[in-house]
Amino acid sequence: MPSPVDEREVSDAVAGAEGPLRIVGGGTRPVGRPVAGKVLSAKGLSGIELYEPGALTIVAKAGTPLAEIEAALASANQRLPFEPSDMRRLLGRSGEPTIGGVVAANASGPRRIQAGACRDSLIGVRFVDGRGTVLKNGGRVMKNVTGYDLVKLMAGSYGTLGVLTEVAFKVLPGVEAQACVMIHGLSDVAAVAAMSKAFGSPFEVSGAAHSPAGEAGQSVTKLRLEGFADSVAYRAGKLRELLAGIGEITIEDDPDRVKAMWRDLRDVAPFHRREGDVWRISVKPSDGPAIAARAGGEALYDWGGGLVWVLVPAGTDLRARLGAFAGHATLIRASEETRGRMSVFHPEPAPVAALSEGLRRQFDPKGILNPGVMG
Repeated sequence: MPSPVDEREVSDAVAGAEGPLRIVGGGTRPVGRPVAGKVLSAKGLSGIELYEPGALTIVAKAGTPLAEIEAALASANQRLPFEPSDMRRLLGRSGEPTIGGVVAANASGPRRIQAGACRDSLIGVRFVDGRGTVLKNGGRVMKNVTGYDLVKLMAGSYGTLGVLTEVAFKVLPGVEAQACVMIHGLSDVAAVAAMSKAFGSPFEVSGAAHSPAGEAGQSVTKLRLEGFADSVAYRAGKLRELLAGIGEITIEDDPDRVKAMWRDLRDVAPFHRREGDVWRISVKPSDGPAIAARAGGEALYDWGGGLVWVLVPAGTDLRARLGAFAGHATLIRASEETRGRMSVFHPEPAPVAALSEGLRRQFDPKGILNPGVMG
């Protein structure tokens, strides 16, 4: 199936489909169960349609490369608030991530703990539903009170409710300076306690992560600060005072090194080119260390301990190993065979599953849009 170049062609392709469609953007995030069907690519729908730096708003077609969006924002010293991750190296993929793919996966990085997820910055969408009908919700302002909140529904729907054709975001100003307060040698439990203490302080931490493997065999806990240079320096000093006595503390304030540090965390760099499956576990931060211990393998903590990345041997049924717990585990990287035989996304409670199925029937009555991908 050729790649549509405009919304009308997307509508025609969906309306005329006689079987399942595999919806793709840049093809850089093959997360979910493998989908059998004709490929419908959104890459042909590309270009920034509106960018108003003064209004902190950007509107783009869904196939626009993420790099193009970020470059346009950087030219006006602005940024996407939610720090979208780049999964290519983790998943062994090439190609270019698209802004529609970011929305479809609700891809959100370390700054989510402060600025919210992708869906929290998304203010408008256009998409084609499973009938071929073009739908629009939201717009270029934040207020929106009309029926379904389709903007929020589309974020993280993995193409099962519609084919995104246009997205609109609120954006934020860039930052003048960054610093990273690093605590060396903490246990996982002590690290989570330190991160929670930092988040409870008035010093505006924009990222908190812990690597048990760390550097040279010693664990490292990282707290990011961003803003005006004088403010960042002051807050870094105050955090150092607040956390004094729990471990060796150093401060990194070289902007390039700080950016690289958090880019590697965002993209789960410690697990690149490593054998095994990668799982993403969301839990209450205080539960993170115990969950990681039950999971086995190698762990990496983000979001103050509320997000635990785990590397385990290939084919491991991590949910069976963990048993019941308050949270959810998602299989991010595994072979097609593994992704085909076990549920990739955490099973939903029955009432939520019924709601999800009802929404899919409403927006895709023929069941042709990425069927089974979220199974």
